[in-house]
Amino acid sequence: MADRFPKHWLAIAGALIGSFMAILDIQITNSSLKDIQAALGATLEESSWVATSYLVAEMIAIPLCGFFSAWLSPRRYLLWNGTGFILASLACSFAWNLDSMIVFRALQGFTGGALIPMAFTLIVTLLPAEKRPIGMALFGVTATFAPTIGPTLGGWLTEVFSWHYIFYLNVVPGVLVLFLLSEGLDKEEGDPSQLKRIDLFGILTMAVGMGCLEVMLEEGARDDWFDAEYIRWLALVSASCLFLFARKQLASEYPLVNLRLFKSRDFTLACISYFVLGAALFGSVYLVPLYLASVQDYTALDIGLVLMWVGFPQLPFFPLIPRMLKYIDAKYLVAFGFLVVGGSMFMNIHMTTNYTGAYLIPALLIRAIGQPFIIVPLSILSSQNLDPKEVPSASTLYNVMRNLGGAVGIAMLATTLEYRTDVHLADLQQRIVMGSQNAMEYLRQLGDVLQAGGGNADQSVGVLMTELHKQAMVMSYNEAFFGLGIALLLASLVSLSIRPAIKSNNAEAPVH
Repeated sequence: MADRFPKHWLAIAGALIGSFMAILDIQITNSSLKDIQAALGATLEESSWVATSYLVAEMIAIPLCGFFSAWLSPRRYLLWNGTGFILASLACSFAWNLDSMIVFRALQGFTGGALIPMAFTLIVTLLPAEKRPIGMALFGVTATFAPTIGPTLGGWLTEVFSWHYIFYLNVVPGVLVLFLLSEGLDKEEGDPSQLKRIDLFGILTMAVGMGCLEVMLEEGARDDWFDAEYIRWLALVSASCLFLFARKQLASEYPLVNLRLFKSRDFTLACISYFVLGAALFGSVYLVPLYLASVQDYTALDIGLVLMWVGFPQLPFFPLIPRMLKYIDAKYLVAFGFLVVGGSMFMNIHMTTNYTGAYLIPALLIRAIGQPFIIVPLSILSSQNLDPKEVPSASTLYNVMRNLGGAVGIAMLATTLEYRTDVHLADLQQRIVMGSQNAMEYLRQLGDVLQAGGGNADQSVGVLMTELHKQAMVMSYNEAFFGLGIALLLASLVSLSIRPAIKSNNAEAPVH
């Protein structure tokens, strides 16, 4: 087995680069939506489907990984998806209208979605226990570093070259992925018997249920949730399909995804931790750019220069975690990581309208320190008691929970921001009316300033309302960061409740 380790590392390197690309592409278009929208002749609201279609397809693809890798063999499945991801990326750069872009992005998300859980699976199945923490540390880079540099890289490529280059970017690494996977994985025959027990009903209900749920979460905040009839229908269809899917999987001898794993207390707690991790990762990457754009009027490139402080500084910590795992139980490192990242959220709860990107950097640096302490030990903690046969289903569920946590987190944050901004704005307006004499004096002074600058004194009311709206937005951002901080503190307690590796499985468990 020892002589195959270098070959296995080639396969894992290929899977990790593929996973990094797939996660990177979730966020990389966010900074370029205005340019893409203008080029394709769509409205800004319609262009949001460029990101939504990718996420929906990725969420559908992840639960199918176990079945397809068993049927086709891991090597063939990964090579097909890697090739599809490259071709879909190129097709996105040649999209001629919004509809074609949505179709190509969905294909990109579907093929890229397979690369993420397969990287986790290869680490657990190909590496011995003592090397697994190193593999998980590298997987952690893909899971936490890629989302944070996505907007930065996308903004820079769009500003310096054009939005097409955010898709060209995948070609060279994609070819490298294909080479590493073809060299690192053994040629194996697939298992044709998988087709005889294919669960078409499960695939259909899962795809429709997860797809409707993702669309509902992505679009709900924009359309007042259940006030919109199509959101109500999406919720009903999603709940019905996912219920039927779960019922079928629990009764099936050969389930598409082994939901019986949730009978394990430790597995369930690990899934909850992954859910909160997704909410924290994607939620913070959502909040910071939105705040800088809406309150501080930052450009995409300016936002990227701020976000890089949560991306690059975390890289030196990843090599340290495997060493620490030899002496400290993984659950304590996970709990510490959640506490640190939660603390960084609380650093942003006293912002004012003068809080520029420079003021956010200390909190981003603290966040960068904490994130490696979560993702690497959590990957070890969540896989330490798994039977090898359970790894594909476990990997699927962990990745679904992380992505779902991100989708739910962003949806809740978007709704909270809109609702609380309206509440705070009404409160501020009421205070001004109650102190109307002071308000009139302020408006008079503001009008004098506007006139001195060559403007019109009548604009003073509009300027005041703009300032009040900014104040209200900042107050709602403070509350959003507070909510994320509380969730992370609770996740810290949850992770402490996960039990250590079972002694009888010591050979399979990582060394602590």
